[in-house]
Amino acid sequence: MQYQGVLKKMATENLESVQYYLDMGADFLNVNQLLNKTVSLSFVGYECLSCGEPKEIFRQGFCKSCFFESAKAGDWIMRPELSKAHLGIEDRDLAYEKQAQLQPHIVYLANSSNVKVGVTRKSQVPTRWIDQGAHEAIELVEVPNRYLAGITEVALKAEVADKTNWRKMLKNDIEDADLTEWREKLKHLIPEEAQEYYREEAKEMHINFPVHQYPEKPKSLNLVKEGSYRGKLVGVKGQYWIFEDQTVFNVRSNEGLVVAISV
Repeated sequence: MQYQGVLKKMATENLESVQYYLDMGADFLNVNQLLNKTVSLSFVGYECLSCGEPKEIFRQGFCKSCFFESAKAGDWIMRPELSKAHLGIEDRDLAYEKQAQLQPHIVYLANSSNVKVGVTRKSQVPTRWIDQGAHEAIELVEVPNRYLAGITEVALKAEVADKTNWRKMLKNDIEDADLTEWREKLKHLIPEEAQEYYREEAKEMHINFPVHQYPEKPKSLNLVKEGSYRGKLVGVKGQYWIFEDQTVFNVRSNEGLVVAISV
């Protein structure tokens, strides 16, 4: 079987074990069905996820001009505390920013390599946790806009990390944590404007990933540099494909690449 298309973040479904799907344009692959099979990946070219032009990808699936011009790549996306749509202030496109920012957001605690704090739209729970490879997560607050979520995350970063150690996550070098206890311990850090949105009733969620073999020393595949790769797929966690020889491929960080896949 051979497929070709533009890489985009895998869609997921949180069942007994997470189901992963890759949209290749003309084809829609259930990646779980590729487990324990030999898969070949080849770099074909680029296609910007914003303008659709065959321009070299700069960051986040965008060419350089779109990264600095598109409303979908504004600084407030990576730094929610910079959101200003609630004030009616435009960054790049106020209509888009209102749509994206003025909706319920969750500040959460997740455990992937360590306990970390993060922000996501309510509609992206539990997708965001799956994408980060978190085996457990819990909601901390549910606020009506992205700005409130952002300032809450900044406040909590005084005592808890906001990054995932991807190598530790992929090695499954993790420990279970009592996230309900963590949430209570961090409650006092929530800014006054967000205190009323505290989610005391929220329960801890557990997530199982389809991994048959974890790598001891994961090595990241640079498909553009290597041109092609062939290996036996033994697991999927977060947005990573895990191969038997300990090579790992981050689908999300390679968005915008046109690739050929054969099984």
